[in-house]
Amino acid sequence: MSDDLSTRLIHHPYKPPEGFEAVAPGVHKASTVLFPNVEALRTKDWKDKSGYTYGLHGTPTTFTLEERLATIEGGQHCMLAPSGLAAMTLVDMALLRSGDELLIPDNAYGPGKVFAEVELAAWGITHRYYDAMDPDDLARQIGPATRLVWLEAAGSITLEYPDIPALVECVRQANARRGPGQAIVTALDNTWGAGIAFNPFEQGVDVSVQALTKYPSGGADVLMGSVITRNLALHRKILLTRMRLGLGVGANDAELVLRGLPSMVLRYRAQDASTRELATWMQAQPGVVQVLHPALPGSPGHATWLRDATGAACLFSAVFDPSIAQARIDAFCDSLTLFRLGWSWAGPISLCAPYDTASIRPKGWPHAGGLVRFAVGLESVHDLRADLAQAMAALQA
Repeated sequence: MSDDLSTRLIHHPYKPPEGFEAVAPGVHKASTVLFPNVEALRTKDWKDKSGYTYGLHGTPTTFTLEERLATIEGGQHCMLAPSGLAAMTLVDMALLRSGDELLIPDNAYGPGKVFAEVELAAWGITHRYYDAMDPDDLARQIGPATRLVWLEAAGSITLEYPDIPALVECVRQANARRGPGQAIVTALDNTWGAGIAFNPFEQGVDVSVQALTKYPSGGADVLMGSVITRNLALHRKILLTRMRLGLGVGANDAELVLRGLPSMVLRYRAQDASTRELATWMQAQPGVVQVLHPALPGSPGHATWLRDATGAACLFSAVFDPSIAQARIDAFCDSLTLFRLGWSWAGPISLCAPYDTASIRPKGWPHAGGLVRFAVGLESVHDLRADLAQAMAALQA
């Protein structure tokens, strides 16, 4: 060994003994991965998690997170992406080519729509919107160029709960009439269900996407997404697109999500219970036309939710009477103290935001009044109800 201190430190021979085990998985950070010999360098394959080649393609930390996430959702293959939106757009880019068509629920996550309207359109990929609450409308919309159908449960902002098996059946029937290599893939944004409210693959979908930013993390401090499948060929196709795009996640971010997973079910159930209580209370308030929440009778898709799901997450939306001006609704949001103004959800702090339903639901939306979406955190439900009560009193005054 050289006498030079720098060389000795970089090539220090000490290796810690094997056998260390702790509750938290180890955090492995790497761009460069070292090989014992040339044969290993040439033959190691990261795609089946049997080896490591480069930090971007996986480390023990990211492989561990992927395997645990696949278990949660009932899938077999998982890959990570830098955000939930990145996971969605990765699926689009892997499965669609110029001349193909994409079908999207009209109540889907807004940025996913914008990606189709701008980026995919520029690449010669067309899209159409279908009524997520009407399987017959989806059946009518499927055309010869359709290659991918997005699903979302519950709908973004307006929280309608669709009949996923019926929508999947429409696609299955269309596929039965197609030739080899022409099959339509179904992809579900399962962020709301998180693998807890229902098993996406038991309902027939091909791909399940999550924003791990929400429930799996739970801390409102990390951005990440996942793409999970049961089909190996489909997984490999998306995985190789991810590799070519150079999409990866940092070890410290993966560590945060791994730390959040053990408490995810407890947090989901606790926030679900608080949300149902607050949504029921809000429904009885003067000036509120309807509260949208799948577990509430009268909310769109309630019967389907009762049949297919066991949980209802942390979101509810309140639709106000048209006589209440938007400025008053904005003042209502400003007067809340525990519900803070901000995007995202499933973190420890409760959030709210007013939405312009004319822009997010331009067709078929039955209400004229303003809408506020609430994301319930982990605070005392009594305190949250009191916060809503004082803001509602100010609104009525």
